[in-house]
Amino acid sequence: MTKPRMAIAIDGPAASGKSSTAKAIARTLGFRHVDSGALYRAATAARARRGGDPSAWTEASVLDAAGSVSLSPTETGFTPLIDGADAELEMRNDAVTRSVSLVATMRSVREWVNEQVRNAGRDHDVVVDGRDIGTVVFPDAALKIFLVADAGERARRRLRERLHREPDAAEIEAETVKILSRDSMDAAQSAMANEAIVIDTTRLRQPEQIEKIVKLAREASRAVSKAPLESE
Repeated sequence: MTKPRMAIAIDGPAASGKSSTAKAIARTLGFRHVDSGALYRAATAARARRGGDPSAWTEASVLDAAGSVSLSPTETGFTPLIDGADAELEMRNDAVTRSVSLVATMRSVREWVNEQVRNAGRDHDVVVDGRDIGTVVFPDAALKIFLVADAGERARRRLRERLHREPDAAEIEAETVKILSRDSMDAAQSAMANEAIVIDTTRLRQPEQIEKIVKLAREASRAVSKAPLESE
């Protein structure tokens, strides 16, 4: 009998460390990582190539542009491609960052992203992070995690990643305002599943939160009578 696939869902607000944590957990467990946020960015970047003020983009035009996006499997996960080519730098630029929350509110685009993620998890054990993963995309996920952290700490982490240095107080304050604005926009897409386990990472080092989630994953695996995971 074919072994059932296992999904670990990781939700949480912007800059709470979802993607970096999910990647590390997937590596540890021998799973594949799926970053749903990257699909929203890819769809946004694909639409941006066609020009026009983002505030005037229609849902149909974004969905049509998303048709040029595909997921390419890698050894440890999946990479979104636009017209068959890697567009990572384009997907992470400021223009896409400013528009991605708008795109993420579009119902048909959300349904498209969710379907791509489900397809990725059909044939692989996966760790998936992004928006409403544990509530909509994988409501039957074996383990659901909701990461949280203080807005100021999330701002500091985002700036350190972007600037490659320790930000000053004024930079953190300005970024915190942006983070809180993003939180407000994303609220409907960041709902926590009732059975999700909340982990506050404000004062946790990343290795600590990874260790905690890996332990929970192995417990979840045993609970559903699956074979022990790698490295146990």
